[in-house]
Amino acid sequence: MKPANNATPGSRKHRFRLISLVVLIAHLAGALTSVRAIMEVRTAQGTLAWVVALNTLPYVAVPAYWVFGRSRFHGYVLQRRKDILETSPVARQFMTNLVERGLIAFPERERTLLVEKLAKLPVTQRNDAELLVDGQATFKSIFDGIDRARDYILAQFYIIRDDQLGREFKQRLLAKARAGVHCYVLYDEVGSARLPRAYTDELKAAGVQVKPFNTTQGSANRFQINFRNHRKIVVVDGVEAWVGGLNVGDEYMGRDPKIGPWRDTHTHLRGPVVPCVQVSFLEDWHWAAGEFPKLNWDPEPAPGGKSLLVLCLPSGPADPLETCALFFVHEINRAQKRLWIASPYFVPDEQIMTALKLAALRGVDVRILIPDKGDSPLVQLTAWTYLERLENSGIRFYRYTKGFMHHKVLMLDDEAIIGTANFDNRSFRLNFEITLQFAGHQFTDQVAAMLERDFADARPVNAADLDAQGYWFRFAARAARLLAPIQ
Repeated sequence: MKPANNATPGSRKHRFRLISLVVLIAHLAGALTSVRAIMEVRTAQGTLAWVVALNTLPYVAVPAYWVFGRSRFHGYVLQRRKDILETSPVARQFMTNLVERGLIAFPERERTLLVEKLAKLPVTQRNDAELLVDGQATFKSIFDGIDRARDYILAQFYIIRDDQLGREFKQRLLAKARAGVHCYVLYDEVGSARLPRAYTDELKAAGVQVKPFNTTQGSANRFQINFRNHRKIVVVDGVEAWVGGLNVGDEYMGRDPKIGPWRDTHTHLRGPVVPCVQVSFLEDWHWAAGEFPKLNWDPEPAPGGKSLLVLCLPSGPADPLETCALFFVHEINRAQKRLWIASPYFVPDEQIMTALKLAALRGVDVRILIPDKGDSPLVQLTAWTYLERLENSGIRFYRYTKGFMHHKVLMLDDEAIIGTANFDNRSFRLNFEITLQFAGHQFTDQVAAMLERDFADARPVNAADLDAQGYWFRFAARAARLLAPIQ
């Protein structure tokens, strides 16, 4: 006997029509969304990747695009450029004081005019900076600074964890808030997704103002979780600041056995660059909280007559220009003697690749330092594929072997660049980042010596090392590179 089949010819026909309709709608949605991708995505490579995916796999690609695809952040008010520095009487006085006290590097203006236009902030002089290597030195400095606070503390991190370091950070803030110091804490809700509500509630109960950056704020951003605020900033009383690669979590202290030793770099700043860093925090706080807290805008030269020149460059997807990418292309093109780049996520686009190759061909000592063991398998695979394309120009690659290297440092001739931006599409176009550029031999010599130690703790690699990995590894690496524009 044949098994009973309850599906009548009519119901099967109806099901076929329903499936056909779903397929038609999915592909129509993919086609229409690909039009939007053509109009919105900033790079040709990214556009091509999305258009192909949207028209071949619309069931997956269409919802992915609406969550991850857009590269323009809508609604973010760039108060730094207009309202803060031009409209606010206090900020206008800040700019006047910079000029009257000789804190703007006017003799350098011809050389720095382009980057000042990108940053919308001046290159300041008479600064001082302390190089902080790894977590112990960094958080000792930050916690000592928090303890010195008398008026206010601004703290912003991509990641804050409720672990040993996170709880120590919280206790320091609680103590200062109870002592009458105004405390403002800003965190990224994606990077700090595991931060429990009890942690922030305890801070709020003591009077600490705590806000997520809230990238999904506004109807145009409701489904967008692709944008991140990747900045790490602490400012105390408007007179000292900390910027660099470390977040608030035990792994940054080397306490995570899965990751092992953590190699990172931070900076402690004094001088007129501090209010410039403060501007970056203030525009983010205004987006998250809708207010401008009362802050110190009276710039002071660093004690001891230090002569360090520093540019503060905030960048992000709300900028009318691709600020971060343009800055690094410009700096690579300026290199004459050496260009040493340390980045945990090295996934450069074509314009960066071209600039690097041209630098090497004109005789610049170009070295790329990446982790031997990373926390992103996709990025690790992709990084291998750049060896052959870049080493033909004379560029040398090194893989750091004494733990996970996470710092973002660039040595350009006798100048140093330290900040939060990686060499990838996410930092160049999707993340809110902050970058510091230093010119002053004593400090930059320390940065160069630090990188030389890192190179000594790394192994050189070349295209032959990739060939030795085997066919399927090479295939996986090249397949991963196809996703580079949207990584």
